[in-house]
Amino acid sequence: MSAQPARAHLGIGEVIARLRAEFPDVSVSKIRFLESEGLIEPARSPSGYRRFDEADVERLRYILIAQRDQYLPLRVIKERLPRHPEETAAGSRQAPLSRSEFLATAGIDEKQLAELENFGLVRRTGRVYERDALQVASAAAVLGRYGVEARHLRAVRAAVEREMSFIEQVVAPTLRQRNPEAREQAGRTAREIAAVTMRLHGALIEAALAEAGFAGSAGPGAGSGTPAGAAGA
Repeated sequence: MSAQPARAHLGIGEVIARLRAEFPDVSVSKIRFLESEGLIEPARSPSGYRRFDEADVERLRYILIAQRDQYLPLRVIKERLPRHPEETAAGSRQAPLSRSEFLATAGIDEKQLAELENFGLVRRTGRVYERDALQVASAAAVLGRYGVEARHLRAVRAAVEREMSFIEQVVAPTLRQRNPEAREQAGRTAREIAAVTMRLHGALIEAALAEAGFAGSAGPGAGSGTPAGAAGA
């Protein structure tokens, strides 16, 4: 008998529960649509139920991030997806970008990048940029279309630092146990708290918009990460 452990499989409801904190609008119909478009290929149980492994979940996360943060249509995302699902976990944490690659992918120019760096919103590792910096720069590029500059985002950065301080206080008792298992548990707890905090932030913003009289839809694709017309791409 092989010593290799069996691969864990999740039902579609379990996958949604896993992703919903990060992607509140993920749903059964959305996952089925992505499958019908050929972006994901979950296994099937003998009774016909979809069964997802960790590579499938990472593939879904990659797709949802590309929709939400880079506003890419599905046909482009499909072209960029790794050919094999096993490659997706590595693909969702792709190699760092050079400065020229970073500028082209984020859709910003040298001046905008310099401002983001000066205000501590984007940091590079040596001479390259990691993917989390790309998400920040891509969001800043979209906000720039509305006249928002890097200096206006200092309040957002300060709010993040306060939230991190709060999270660190919550997980501090676990970290004081000083063993690898405790550190892993603290990491999971910190990410779970961060995800719930982001949901809370979104709910409070929605409430504030309503109180200010800005009722109604936030616009095409709001909350789903899908621009208008992307679903049919």
